[in-house]
Amino acid sequence: MKEMPTAIEGTLRKSFLRVPEVIRQCSGINVFGKRIKSLVYTTDLAIIRNVNADAIWAVYPFTPQPIITQALLLASDIPVFTGVGGGLTSGLRSVMLGTNAEIQGAMGVVLNAPTSNETLKTLSSALDIPVIVSVISEDTDFEGRIKAGASILNVSASTDTPKIVAKIRKEYPKLPIIATGGPSDETILETIKAGANAITWSPPTVPTLFKKVMNSYRNNMEHFH
Repeated sequence: MKEMPTAIEGTLRKSFLRVPEVIRQCSGINVFGKRIKSLVYTTDLAIIRNVNADAIWAVYPFTPQPIITQALLLASDIPVFTGVGGGLTSGLRSVMLGTNAEIQGAMGVVLNAPTSNETLKTLSSALDIPVIVSVISEDTDFEGRIKAGASILNVSASTDTPKIVAKIRKEYPKLPIIATGGPSDETILETIKAGANAITWSPPTVPTLFKKVMNSYRNNMEHFH
């Protein structure tokens, strides 16, 4: 293996957020020639500009709005996968949101678990970017989702995530799977070993990070995360 040269980090960016190193052990998902292994789960523009993840997982618990997608895409220097509804927001509106996201430059769109296969099929037929569907239960009709046009499944089922990932991987060896990694290196590695190709990582909140900064300032110390 060739030896890596000295990393270039700069003086002002030493507090850059870094995803857990263990995520590098997964295979990654190749989307339009880019290999995605880590996705940071955030819509915070400050974090988006200060994290070393491969992509942004921009899903939020409100009705998706094109202006939010536009802001995220303008701020991000890495690919963005954005939510287009699937629960309260569904049907034609999800299709319109997905079309808008593609036009603005999103690398993929994410539908929530309640999404109907009809909406999924219509959206996947309309877009050239991948349509990702979230999975929260092992009772999900995986075959129905795939036939309706899901390019990637996103498993987000708390402690059941590794078990569901393993089930999907056994039935569909080549299907790209994104999954939540959990709170520690051990849970992330368990999910990777179960068959996840990429991991979503929830970063510390800005108030939590800023609390560390303020404590450093009070003690006349430099702050590095």
